Formats: sequence, structure tokens, C-alpha cells
Amino acid sequence: MGAPHRTHLPPNVSRGGGAFALAAECTVAAAESLKTGLAKLLNHSSIVTLDISAVQRIDTAGLQVIATFIRERESHGRKVQWRGAAPAVSTATELLGLSAVLKLPTPATQAVETTP
Repeated sequence: MGAPHRTHLPPNVSRGGGAFALAAECTVAAAESLKTGLAKLLNHSSIVTLDISAVQRIDTAGLQVIATFIRERESHGRKVQWRGAAPAVSTATELLGLSAVLKLPTPATQAVETTP
């Protein structure tokens, strides 16, 4: 008798289905893995949460993959929300002019959203 069949997900995709934790390094070296992981959530019916709290480095390739994922979901009426904060992501997003596409929460909106 063989071992039971299990579906393997990338380590950053939660089994709950609607959450994706970005790795500490979201660079060109990890872009294909990031794309593959996000693709598994592209057609997810409910809101997908991208957790950026662990991100320490992100480059243009990483942001392009995320921006494409968000645009594709939004084109089908599906939402993406953010969890956590990462100065590297905020800075890179601002420098590359992707703020409108990514819609990262500002520190002021995060404070409002987390205030009881």
C-alpha cells in the first residue's frame, strides 16, 4: 500500500486557500516561484490576502508579478487585500510608480483598519 496522495502547494500558499505569504526575498531569482504560487490563487472565488510582513527585499520582477496578479484578479471582479507591512515593498512601489496598481495601505489607513 502506498502513501496517501496529497496535493502539494508551494510553501507560501496557505491550505485555507485565500492567503499567500510572500517570502523574505521577492527578487528576479524567485519570480517564477512567486508567479506559480500566485497562479494557484488567480481564480479563487473569495478575497485573496497577500501577506507582505516577511518581505525584506523586492525588485522590479517581484513587483511586476504581483501587479500582474492583482490586475488579472481585478479584471474578473476578484479582490486582493494586504496583510502586514514591509518598508521594502512600500519604497519600491513608490519608486516604480505602482502605488495605484498595488493599492498598498498607507500607515495611516493601516492604523485606522487595526484600531478597535
